[in-house]
Amino acid sequence: MKIATIKGEGADGVLGVVSDDLTSIQSCSAATLQVALDGTGFELGEGQQAFDQAECLSPLPRAYQFLDGSAYVNHVELVRRARGAKMPDSFWTDPLMYQGCSDSFLNPSDDIVGDPAWGIDFEAEVAVITGHVRMGASRDEAAAAIKLVMLCNDISLRNLIPGELAKGFGFVQSKPPCAFSPVAVTPDALPGWDGGKLHGVVKVDLNGQPFGRSDAGVDMTFDFPTLIAHAAKTRPLAAGTIIGSGTVSNKLDGGPGKPVDQGGAGYSCIAEQRMVETILDGAPKTPFLQPGDHVKIWMEDDTGQSIFGEISQTVRAL
Repeated sequence: MKIATIKGEGADGVLGVVSDDLTSIQSCSAATLQVALDGTGFELGEGQQAFDQAECLSPLPRAYQFLDGSAYVNHVELVRRARGAKMPDSFWTDPLMYQGCSDSFLNPSDDIVGDPAWGIDFEAEVAVITGHVRMGASRDEAAAAIKLVMLCNDISLRNLIPGELAKGFGFVQSKPPCAFSPVAVTPDALPGWDGGKLHGVVKVDLNGQPFGRSDAGVDMTFDFPTLIAHAAKTRPLAAGTIIGSGTVSNKLDGGPGKPVDQGGAGYSCIAEQRMVETILDGAPKTPFLQPGDHVKIWMEDDTGQSIFGEISQTVRAL
């Protein structure tokens, strides 16, 4: 099943069930996705209309909790390697995770607004929405709690991150609201879902040119059940909790990867391309996002049909 939340009178929008080809949407008995996750489910209502992605909010326009992991340790390794830091061995066995802004997500087509001096960057990710997860849940319980899968643009302000990390207390200003794909999909409707990972190429275009073509099912050190169980070790997770994968990142022949135009899978964020440039050439040359830049993130099935719709955002100066 595919679902979307379209604009309505309230902040939480109106829930609907979307056709597989993303051409129509049918009303749902539950008024909002949070209501459905709290127990009413996705029973179809009456009334059907054409589906317009421009009318979509993020599937959960606001959530009780958004926890973003860093499941692709290749990405973390590159970050540290570019600044000459050795990566602790524990990073391969204990997931990194931060708690992000969840009270107001961007719509999939909203502008990314910020000061270019902040180092505005996109991060293409996979995310899941959970049902209730008890504190101390097992990996199997965590897997059973995955209700929906979607894509995410986890926006980062790269030039603000070092100052915040130096305080030793985590992200606040450097992690503004992110955006999710117009459509979220139940795991049973995803051919590339193996119970813990989504196999398929996450496509990223920057200003109409291919930037990233990384496979989300490859090089994922920690799968979603592992991330969920990690998050629930000392706290219960309410139904409607969102867990992000972190930036999708692939290696190439054991190395840091190559841009798409050089035959590689490219990158799911600008920072990673800049890291590779620093490693290879001594300094980065690709700029972070500037006003007027456009980012598109999507995934296709084997027939070329978009699975989740498109995150399509333009940068606008504050």
